[in-house]
Parts: sequence; structure tokens; C-alpha cells
Amino acid sequence: MGMMRSTNESNITGFILLGFSDYPQLQKVLFVIILILYLLTIFGNTTIILVSHLESKLHTPMYFFLSQLSFLDLCFTSSIIPQLLVNLWDPMKNITYGGCVVQLYVSLALGSTECVLLAVMSYDRYIAICRPLHYTVLMHPRLCMALASLSWLSGVVTTLVQSTLTLQLPFCGHYQVDHFICEVPVLIKLACVDTTFNEAELFVASIIFLIVPIFFILISYGYIAQAVLRIKSASGRKKAFGTCSSHMTVVIIFYGTIIFMYLQPANSRSKEQGKFVSLFYTVVTPMLNPVIYTLRNKEVKWALKKVLGKIMGLNFI
Repeated sequence: MGMMRSTNESNITGFILLGFSDYPQLQKVLFVIILILYLLTIFGNTTIILVSHLESKLHTPMYFFLSQLSFLDLCFTSSIIPQLLVNLWDPMKNITYGGCVVQLYVSLALGSTECVLLAVMSYDRYIAICRPLHYTVLMHPRLCMALASLSWLSGVVTTLVQSTLTLQLPFCGHYQVDHFICEVPVLIKLACVDTTFNEAELFVASIIFLIVPIFFILISYGYIAQAVLRIKSASGRKKAFGTCSSHMTVVIIFYGTIIFMYLQPANSRSKEQGKFVSLFYTVVTPMLNPVIYTLRNKEVKWALKKVLGKIMGLNFI
């Protein structure tokens, strides 16, 4: 496949991302579907960012974090999907070593950041519902910026550790990656040495970035549920539930697929199953986020109509 290696086993010039090579007829269909989903992801998340920035009523902590999530999804998908589309169309399916390294570092950093950011967003919802009178005081702009920065920093730190340790492994001529993306678990499988330490490190990192945030989210929503049940009016309970349902939907979809990939024993699932699950959280989930937040949020729909009205010179309100 035109792949070259030097005589030095540690000097790899590239990899072959096998992806969905076992399904040649499916690849063209996947190309069209993924391209459409990618365009929808760009449109939806860009819209969320613009509307949150242009509409003054959305200048709140909730929409600040939502904008951060949308920006994350834009970057995350753009670090993966363009190369995936090329490989689906190109029978060679090559990726340079540098391209694989960049994809590994960037996608892992952004994915880890999103894990922490979703936990931060649950804390924001906890303060908004359980301590509404102190919401603006507690969730002040400096704290919001600090929490967002913490999310980004945690992602950078984990990718510097995990990706660097993974790339130190010798691959001994194994350059065919049975996946469509360069990520830690599949690259560890290529190593020709004992990877017990790397697998243990990956498991610990998965606990920190998956189980701990989920535990924090569950605690937050436990308190939220108690607060909502204490609300006497049905309309008040419905409004409180509405502000959290979008976030919980995103959490369930995102963490459900990620946990399946990173915490399930590798020998308990098929390779093809893992590929399609990865396809879901790298392609489908980032597209669903703006849809979920728009369809289930009256404030976003109202702001979107208002912004569109200003742009088109029409009055939708």
C-alpha cells in the first residue's frame, strides 16, 4: 500500500488505518452519511456559538458552558472526520506518522476536556436549581472562566501523559491499525512488548475522566431531583426539569458510548463492534448536541428566531 519504513524499527513513516475495509460496499455509503453529519455538526454547533454570543439574554453561565461544548465538538470532529472521509474514499487508507500523532494528541485532549466540561455543566445546573437566589453571585464570570480553563487544562495534561507513553512503545513493523482513528487503545495493541503498564495507566485515566465525572454528575442530579420534588407547582417542576433534561440526555449518550469503549475488557467485544461504537461518539454525538439543546430549550429557539429575524430583516417574535 505504498507504506514505507526505515531500517530503524522505531522510525515509522506512517500507518494504514484499515477502518471499514472489510465492508467495501458500505464505505461509500458511510462516506455520504458521515459527510452530511459532519456538515450538520459544523452548522449546528456554529449556530449555538453565534446565537449565544449575539443574544444578550443568553449571556449566562449555562450558555457560556454550552458555547464551550459546541466549540469542543467542532474541534473534536474536525480532528477526526476529514481524515476518516479521505480513508473511506481512498483505497490506500494511509496516514502519515505525524498526522497520526497530531490526531492522537488533539482528539484525546478534546475528548478528555469534554468529560470534565459535562461535569462542570452539571454543577452549574445544581447551583441554578438548588441555590437560585445565589446563582449569579456564585457562578460569576471569573469562576466560569476558571472552570472552563480547568476542563481544557485537564484534557491537555492527560493527552501529554497518555499519548506520549503510547508513542514510546515499539511497534516492530506493525503499522496496520485496525480502526479508523489513531487512539490509545488501538495503538497499544500494535506494540510488540509487554503493555501492562500502559493498559493500567489507561484504566486509571479512564476512571479519572469517566467514572469520577459521572459520580459527580449523579450526586449533582440527586440534589437537583430533591429540589425539584419540593417545588409545589407543576409548571415550576416542568421548568426546572426542562433546564436539566437536555444536559442529562447529552451525558447519557456521550458517557454511555465512551465507557463501552474504554472500560469494557477488550476481549469481550468484537473489533467491528468497537469501530461502530467509536463512529457513534466521534460523529453522531457531536451532531446531536446542538439538536438536543435547541429542540428542548425554549430560550435557544427564541434567541435563534430573534437573531435570524435581525439578519434577514424580518420580525419572527
